[in-house]
Amino acid sequence: MSGTATTAPDGEERAEGAAPDAPAAPLQVPEAPPAPARGRALRATALRWGAAVAVFATLAGGVGYGLTRLEREELPGLAREHDGRWDYPELSLPALPYGSPRPFSDANLTQSHHADLRDLLLPAPEGAEAAEGLPGPEGGWSTVDAFLAAYAEEDRPRLRLLLLDHAVRHTAARGWVMPDGTRTSVHLLRFNTGAVASRFRVDAIGGDTRLAADLAGTPDLEPDPEWEEPTASDDIAVHAYDEQRPRGGTHTRMAQITAGDVVAVIVQERAGGAPAVPFDQTVVLQGQLLG
Repeated sequence: MSGTATTAPDGEERAEGAAPDAPAAPLQVPEAPPAPARGRALRATALRWGAAVAVFATLAGGVGYGLTRLEREELPGLAREHDGRWDYPELSLPALPYGSPRPFSDANLTQSHHADLRDLLLPAPEGAEAAEGLPGPEGGWSTVDAFLAAYAEEDRPRLRLLLLDHAVRHTAARGWVMPDGTRTSVHLLRFNTGAVASRFRVDAIGGDTRLAADLAGTPDLEPDPEWEEPTASDDIAVHAYDEQRPRGGTHTRMAQITAGDVVAVIVQERAGGAPAVPFDQTVVLQGQLLG
């Protein structure tokens, strides 16, 4: 999710308008006897070194403060290229009907999302455009047929029966294509309870070791060994899959998210290679919206 916070620098500040402390009156100290010549020389040397250290500390402090005022990209040797993340809009959890609990609160025994399912769809990032065969960046209510179209034709009859058996309630979807050619589709399926949603994912489409249904045109997806689940909630389960080598002309990644009564299926593909960074970012953000 996007959003920033600033932290005030440490250290005390003088209140505006406060007067500086008045100098203390000089003490009347009896005059000391003249120091030996060696003592005077040592004292003069110490004073010169002390003055030099003070000047060096002042200069170093000024340079350090100046460095802290620069952006990272402005510092020599610290500039970094864009890491591939997409610019998503600032995210916020959708409003709930009055008195409705969050899906994972103690009062919500069925782990039901009471928000509009369309509001739980991840918005498209900046630069996204509509693409043929995808629901469209505006998103909205979808159909069982639109969801089944993402899967291999031989698996669709079985999936349709399982959707009926598990009494899917609503479907919503959003899709887009980025300027680099990466195509993304997000489908949300809502069931009656969290237990039913979890059972549907395992029985119909997913599993911990292999998929229960193949995506259209991509029969060799396997669990991604490099995926780490950085979701913010223990109530959300993410299973990520990657197309195995040797790949065809298009590289496909897929993730299934189970969050209470909602199952999300995210598919990203791009000719030549689908980068991991925007895929991970998309999966994490969608998971946060369902939390």
